[in-house]
Parts: sequence; structure tokens; C-alpha cells
Amino acid sequence: MARVTPPDRLDRVLEAARDAFAERGFAATPMDDIAQRVGISRSALYSLFESKEALFRALVEGMIEHVLPEAIPDLGDYPAPEALRRFIRVVMIRMGTGNIAFLPRLIIGEGQAFPDLVKYYHDAAITKVFGAIEAIIRHGVKRGEFACADPSLAARSVAGGMILTALWRIVFVPVGAKPMDIEAMAASHADLLIGGLMASPTSRGVSA
Repeated sequence: MARVTPPDRLDRVLEAARDAFAERGFAATPMDDIAQRVGISRSALYSLFESKEALFRALVEGMIEHVLPEAIPDLGDYPAPEALRRFIRVVMIRMGTGNIAFLPRLIIGEGQAFPDLVKYYHDAAITKVFGAIEAIIRHGVKRGEFACADPSLAARSVAGGMILTALWRIVFVPVGAKPMDIEAMAASHADLLIGGLMASPTSRGVSA
């Protein structure tokens, strides 16, 4: 195998771990397999990550660092319906066509055996996604664009379609289900949710 130079070693390790977890699952992927994919020794891998769990945490951190800044505009005077539409589109595309779609499947399929990973994924990823959606909804309520009595609960409805998109690609398409048009799904999901959230003239006094 080609020798991996130090500057790109960390990225190569994370890419190899992501591919291995997506193909084989978390439990069935040994650290030796990841090291072999990268072309480094086991000891070199452990010098970067003390455990497979640490590798998983790094993958989740990277996902959040890359996806959320792209998905969330600086709200300021940004119209809430446009902000929510942008968030839904970016996250759905990344989860439905990118290389992170396996994460929900892994958590659902192996979470019972690895509760610490589930807790970490919840604390580091799910709560941040919910918080970002809730912030957009509250922003819309404050601007009089949305009427929503419970932004926290509404945020979970927004996230549900995103999770389905990821699971559809990684779970159902491989067994024959028709591939989903992610752009169309994102637009439909946004239309439905924004239509339900839009404040009518008589509800503009509602606040959260």
C-alpha cells in the first residue's frame, strides 16, 4: 500500500473508519481492519485514537462541525421560512446522499449493545440538531412569521423526515426499494412544515 504521510493521516483514518463502520457495522469492525485500510500499523492507529469508541466520537464531531455551519445561516434578520427550508435541504442532502447516512442505522441497529455510543450521539449530535431547528422556529415566532406553541416538539417533527431520508437510502434501497429523490423530498418536507408553522393574521400574537 502507498505510504500515508503525516499531514493527511488523520483524515485517512477517519475516512477508513467511516467506510468500515458503514460496510460492517461498529461491533464487527476491528481496529486492525481500519489500520490496514489506511496502510499504517496498529500502534500508529492507537497513537491517534485510544479506542474504536474514540474514532466513532471523532466521526460524529466531524459531522456536526461540517454540516451545521452550512445548514444554519446567521439568523439576524434572515426570514425564518427561508432559514428552515435551507436547514432541511442541507441536512437531508448530506444525510441522504453523503457519507454519514450510516450513522442513524448504526445507532438503531447496535445501540443496545453500545449504550455509551448512543448517549454520546444523542448529546453531541441529536441535541444540537434539535437545538438548531428550535432556534429557527423561535426566531420565526419572534418575527411573527411562525405560530408555534411548542418549538421543542415541532423540532422533532422536522428532524423525523431527515432521519427517514438517511434510513431509506442505507436500509431500504439496498433491498429493492425505489431510491428517493432527495431534492424533491426536502422541498416537500419543507413545504409541509412551513405551511403548518406559518402564522395567520389572527395568530401573530402567539409566542413561545
